[in-house]
Amino acid sequence: MQRKSRATSRKAPRKVPNLISAKAKLGENVRVWNFAYVGGNTVIGDNTKIGSLAHVDYNVVIGKNCKIEGLAYIAPLSRIGDNVFIGPAAVLTNDPYPLSEKMIGVKVEDGAIICARAVVKAGVTVGKNSVVGMGAVVTKDVPPETVVVGVPAKPVYSREEYEKKRLAWNQ
Repeated sequence: MQRKSRATSRKAPRKVPNLISAKAKLGENVRVWNFAYVGGNTVIGDNTKIGSLAHVDYNVVIGKNCKIEGLAYIAPLSRIGDNVFIGPAAVLTNDPYPLSEKMIGVKVEDGAIICARAVVKAGVTVGKNSVVGMGAVVTKDVPPETVVVGVPAKPVYSREEYEKKRLAWNQ
């Protein structure tokens, strides 16, 4: 009696699902990882990555070259520019006074970074090249080129200073 080798007896790996609405429009080279959701009437630009377990709701626009990490929640009506990073478990909201019938999204401008577990209130604009620190609760607009941290989030230094700190850390 011949035995099958382990290599030939293994089953092919199962494809892990994600759910992308048929009404979503994905650019070229978009990657949506395991168990992620992308809702209807959502547009995602070229070279953008959506992490595992992320939830990108309906009627969202995400630009090119973005990275949305796992467990992030992007609420309906959110508008995200190009080259944006949204960290793990960050939340963009769309209802400033739950449970309202009127909703408004968050606007994240080009080059912004929103770190892990940050929460951004509906109607807020996160300015171009700004940084929202880990765990921050953003209730007011973030000016361009500004780093905000805390609860509620407050400006602490410039993006230029942030980049100097990041460069020093990397060395």
